[in-house]
Amino acid sequence: MYNISVRLYQLAILIASLFNKKAKLWLEGRKDIFNRLQKAVGNEEKIIWMHCASLGEFEQGRPVLEQLRLQYPQHRLLLTFFSPSGYEIRKNYTGVDWVFYLPLDTRINAEQFINIVKPSLSIFVKYEYWYHYLNQLHQKNIPVLLISAIFRANAPFFKWYGGVHRAMANYFSQLFVQNQESYERISVIVPSEKITLAGDTRFDRVKTIADSFERLPLIEQFITGKKILVAGSTWPEDEQMLKKLLEKQDNLSLIIAPHEITDTHLRFLRETFSGAAFYSELKKVNNGASAARVLIVDNIGMLSKLYYYSMVSYIGGGFKKSGIHNTLEAAVYGKPVLFGPNYQKFAEAIGLIKSKGAFTYTTDTELTQLTQSLLNHEEQLMQYSHNAGEFVAAHTGATNLILRWLRKTAF
Repeated sequence: MYNISVRLYQLAILIASLFNKKAKLWLEGRKDIFNRLQKAVGNEEKIIWMHCASLGEFEQGRPVLEQLRLQYPQHRLLLTFFSPSGYEIRKNYTGVDWVFYLPLDTRINAEQFINIVKPSLSIFVKYEYWYHYLNQLHQKNIPVLLISAIFRANAPFFKWYGGVHRAMANYFSQLFVQNQESYERISVIVPSEKITLAGDTRFDRVKTIADSFERLPLIEQFITGKKILVAGSTWPEDEQMLKKLLEKQDNLSLIIAPHEITDTHLRFLRETFSGAAFYSELKKVNNGASAARVLIVDNIGMLSKLYYYSMVSYIGGGFKKSGIHNTLEAAVYGKPVLFGPNYQKFAEAIGLIKSKGAFTYTTDTELTQLTQSLLNHEEQLMQYSHNAGEFVAAHTGATNLILRWLRKTAF
């Protein structure tokens, strides 16, 4: 059944590629992949392989990659992605030696991939489970880690039909889980000595970003004399809420970094926020952009720095089925965080709410009330800001636990 499902997925991608750009990239990126992989790695004998599903998982794995580069300079690093959302953005990432797509998980593909790469160590991030790859690594006694893992109660591991998943869980040399609930659930299947309660490496990643913060002069020019809310990774549903907030909170200014930077979405934003300026316009001298109330960031890569300048931060995605985006990028700067109702899948969002460093809402009226309460009560704002920063600081250290385990096992 597993093999059939993999082949059906391949067929669905093939059909979708006729009209879907992402599916087409998925296929094209895997063409002649084994010849390209063999040519790239050659006869290297010391390779560490990390696999990520997409961009979010890469950001979780990145702190570990960076430490591996520093602590094991004699090894080469291979990074693979399953999704074009990760590969296309990070295919030129200079922190590793090679970046590739992962070939589809069939027995023949897995055998060929492992025989070419011959990894000394393999690392899977969060929830990537590919039976044939894990089985090959297990058969060849190659250490394989799962880091920043989450095991929810409704996962296949704990269902009657989850035999394949239970087998895969036991192929890992060590599981580094994010929370106590995951530890307790997976320990029913995997011996406890193979499980480490380590936390989430994303906390280490956002701390590194904050520690290396570089100022943004044009942003500082724009925010002068204004009360700023920074809204990151927003979708149209979020943007409609923010428009209503501005209508009711006339002393508030907004910096918005949308999730999608497309011509269509940027036109929508210009229509939604009348009189808004675009970041690209700030570079033009004497054009009046700095006097605008709303600034739309029409580029990718600035968001993690923008949160530094907020009084209150807003995280988009809370009205999408997939849920909210990265709350930690904002909280690390010690700023209270707001987001919509679809956050239950994200342990860090739940933790921030419990710590009173974040707040959720369902209507534009609730959003306005929350924002007004935060901005109009300075002591309260300072306390909630402190709570957000302390929550992040208290949960760093997962990367060190993983590297300590590697040193202890004489990798």
